[in-house]
Formats: sequence, C-alpha cells, structure tokens
Amino acid sequence: MTKIIWMSDPHFQNAGTIDGLNPRVRWAAAIDHINAHHADADFVVVSGDLVGDDIEGDYSGIARYLAQSKLPVYPMIGNNDDRDGLRAHLAIPANAMPGFVQYAIDTYDSAYLLLDTQKRGSHAGELCPARKEWLEHALEARRDKPVYVFMHHPPVSLHLPAQDEIMLENADGFLDLIGRYSNVKHLFMGHVHRPTCGTVRGIPFATIGAVSFQAPAPRPEWHWDSFVAPAEAPHYGVLHITDGDVTLQYTQFCSYETGIEN
Repeated sequence: MTKIIWMSDPHFQNAGTIDGLNPRVRWAAAIDHINAHHADADFVVVSGDLVGDDIEGDYSGIARYLAQSKLPVYPMIGNNDDRDGLRAHLAIPANAMPGFVQYAIDTYDSAYLLLDTQKRGSHAGELCPARKEWLEHALEARRDKPVYVFMHHPPVSLHLPAQDEIMLENADGFLDLIGRYSNVKHLFMGHVHRPTCGTVRGIPFATIGAVSFQAPAPRPEWHWDSFVAPAEAPHYGVLHITDGDVTLQYTQFCSYETGIEN
C-alpha cells in the first residue's frame, strides 16, 4: 500500500493576508497536523498554486515551512506559480522535464505522474505538445503498473461555472491520450478550491478543497467580481492506494476561524 497526503492551493504569502486570512497560519496548521497524525505516509503532493505575488519572498517562505515536514514533499505548479521561482527554492526530482515542473514518482508497484498544466499569462491551463509528448513517453514506459495522474487544472467540466471557465483548454487531446492506456487509474486535480468527484471517459477523478480558502458552491450563482470565500474549513486528503484501488479521506485539520484576522 502507498499512503499519500494530498494538499492543494496554499496560496502562501510571506507577509500580509488574503481577505483577512493569514495563509501562514493555515499552512503551518496543516503541516503540524500531518506530522502529528500521518507521519507514516510515504510522501506529500501539493498540487499547485503554492504562492502569491512575491515570488522570491513567498517561495523562500514556504520552503522554510516545508522544512518542518517529516515527509518528503513533491510540489507542483499552478496558474499562480512561477516555474523559475519554484525550481530555485523547492526540491523536485532529478527526472523532471527540462523547463517545466513535470515529473514521475515511481514506487515498487505504482507510478504517479505530476503534470505541469500552467499556461503563462492565463488562469486556464494547457498541455503543450512538448508536455504531451513527455506524458506519452511516461505512460509507454509504465504500461506494466497502475498509473495515477496529479494535475492542477481539471480536464473536465465540473458544473462549477466560474471554475469551468479556467479549466484545461486542450482537455480532449489530453483525455484522448490517457484513454489509450487502461492502466491510468485515477486523476487528482486542484485549482477549483472545492471537493468534487466523478468519472470522465470512464476514468475516476477527484478534486480537493484548498489549504488556504474555499470557493463557494455554484448556487447561489456567483462570479469572480463578486467572489466571497464561504465559511468552510480547509482540509487536505489522505490517499490509500493498493493494487489499483483508491480510498480518499478528506481531512479537516483546523477550524474555519483558524487564521482569520479582523
């Protein structure tokens, strides 16, 4: 069995708050909770949107917090991240695709592909031809074991109208590619700041709420210019994966009030 802690969208800021929320407090609370209760896990995946606008300060700051983790941490890139900044301050595997934050984690019985879906200058995502070629080679090399894919941008409409506007743009091409490999067992996506689950072309998927702040439910209708984070607690995911079987536990690690500053 492989046990993975899955976190997403910390939006870490080395200073200041996000609408009255201190992201450092919630990030520290998540790491402390994982260290206390899940130190037996194999590793942590953080599926993108690690930082805010201060590239140098925020990446160096989040790196200091990650140094407190008892587990190896594998960072991914989201639409708010910076590839050069992430590579300069956070450790990624030596097998990462040159120029991108895209790489594989292989265990004795499974493979985990962590994709870079960032489209520069956009909140939506993409997989350019080079990244798709890397993915195809990675899948070809791992036909003999179950494969699990982590990515920031969902390749499927989630019936979350605002978030669906900024999903993976070339989703059909991505789904056509992974659909040729029956050993792709599950997709895990961040970005939307809400937990959802389902199947796309027969492949199970899950999204997750953020470590930072949550997005509202789709009803009552809202738009980005009227966005107000709901009073919902943050959480992370605990994945247990065995022989192609997946269990995901959404784990609340602190209350909604944690990190709220007046």
